[in-house]
Amino acid sequence: MKRVVLLGGGYVTLHAYGALVRRLRGELRRGEIEIVVISADTVHNFHGFTGEVVAGLLPIALTQTPLTEAMPRARVLHARVTRVDLVARRVHFTDDELAYDALVVGTGGREPLDAVDGLAGRGLTLRGPGDLADLLQRVQVLDGPVVVVGGGLAGVELAAALAARAAPVVLVQSADRVVPALHTEQPRLAARCTAELGRLGVDVRTGVRVAAVDDGSVTLSDGSVVRTHVVLATTGQRAVALAGLESLPRDDRGRLVTTRDLLVAPDVWSAGDAACVAHPRSGLPVTANALWAIKAGDHVGRNVARALRGRSGTPFRYLGLGQAASFGVGRGVADLYGFPLTGWVAWLMRVGFFLRFMPSRSRALRVPGELARRSRAGGPPTSLQTAVPR
Repeated sequence: MKRVVLLGGGYVTLHAYGALVRRLRGELRRGEIEIVVISADTVHNFHGFTGEVVAGLLPIALTQTPLTEAMPRARVLHARVTRVDLVARRVHFTDDELAYDALVVGTGGREPLDAVDGLAGRGLTLRGPGDLADLLQRVQVLDGPVVVVGGGLAGVELAAALAARAAPVVLVQSADRVVPALHTEQPRLAARCTAELGRLGVDVRTGVRVAAVDDGSVTLSDGSVVRTHVVLATTGQRAVALAGLESLPRDDRGRLVTTRDLLVAPDVWSAGDAACVAHPRSGLPVTANALWAIKAGDHVGRNVARALRGRSGTPFRYLGLGQAASFGVGRGVADLYGFPLTGWVAWLMRVGFFLRFMPSRSRALRVPGELARRSRAGGPPTSLQTAVPR
């Protein structure tokens, strides 16, 4: 039996698994290949609708699918990887180890909280196990505004979602304006993002950075102090470092540098936030978002299947689609192949796209009804809701 080990429970693992199952049905049925998933989380967190969950328009359970349900033909191990031995071709994890014939590193990234004094241990992120549920619990009782650190598209969308819960929000952006990359590519959409933040009453502070965080306040670089117990970091990510992979080439953000067919070492592939993947046309690193992780994960799965059959891999050729954000039902912005879209068209396109990629069909089918029901009800629930409505 040959064993494929997938590290992490995110988009790369999920879509690499899907490609493997589609291409190796016979081998899996005959027991010639085993797929093993090792993840510190027990569920796949679908981040596409995080804004809707934070705004109270969707229950969190609709966006969380147990890994055993999402990948039924894999052996799922709930554990934390401690070391990878590239020479012995073994993965060491909590109290055990496992040999591999093919290894996929999809361990993602985390915000570099240690870059700000006091942020580590006090700041929240949305990338780790249980992070979203922790944020929802914290915003039930507020002492001061929620401080969102980082004014990229993700930070702007989350600040708007928190404001939609009637929570006071301060958005801190070190650049001189929010969504600076979007300003360069799509100034009309960037202006719409700024207008939506104004409509929702978000206190946007640009040209300053968070200098320090303590238990009750945030100090900014201009000397001002914001009293709060909830700080959300959306400052980008640094790849999760795995012991044993130190010798592999990395970029300045700690991401594993891949070849064109997404290899990082013999029989080791990587994609998503853990990897620096070159755009097939420009040669620049692709954007670290869900769509690129989905497409690269699918390509990794296809190349692993080819390798297990003794064939060489193929280059990653996906060119990208665009980006989108939501500011409430019917309010969205989207860049689709370079064409700017706003309002209902952008919002519906975004929802349709995310529904297509949700790992659970039953949960996806419930999303439109929940969005309609809760938007008619006029706001978020009064308490944290984790149960999926029936």
